[in-house]
Amino acid sequence: MRRPHLPSTESVVTAIRGIADEYGLEIEVTDDIGADRTSRRTSAGVFTVVDPDGSLPHEAYVELGGTPSVSVRVYPEDDAQITVDGVGFDDVPRDDVPAFLRSVYGGIAHVRGRLLPPGWWLVVPLPGDETYKELVLLGALTPWMSAHVRSRKG
Repeated sequence: MRRPHLPSTESVVTAIRGIADEYGLEIEVTDDIGADRTSRRTSAGVFTVVDPDGSLPHEAYVELGGTPSVSVRVYPEDDAQITVDGVGFDDVPRDDVPAFLRSVYGGIAHVRGRLLPPGWWLVVPLPGDETYKELVLLGALTPWMSAHVRSRKG
């Protein structure tokens, strides 16, 4: 399913602010602007703030209040890292961030367990056929995750 294109870090942050308003969540945003400030620009020279093309890279770290604990790091390279109750989802395309958050806060995200091999996975389905899954470390089920466990049918 095609989601609205979010062309910049600021457009993603604006979308996250809208979701925070929609679900009554507090939000805290930290912006890092310039090649010398963004986390993936370690090769930038001292006092170098622009990319070779002259643009200012913009990275943002967003913390959302409430349960579950959610943070989003939006990178200038069109992707994000979303952490839900300590479980990190890397390389989420920035266009998927709003749908991902709506899945978490809308009750669609869930935890699924398996007997063999044993383990728990945090599953975040998005509209269409896209689903994000990440392993939950042994003993790391939070109360929110425990409340969202779904059993397999069949």
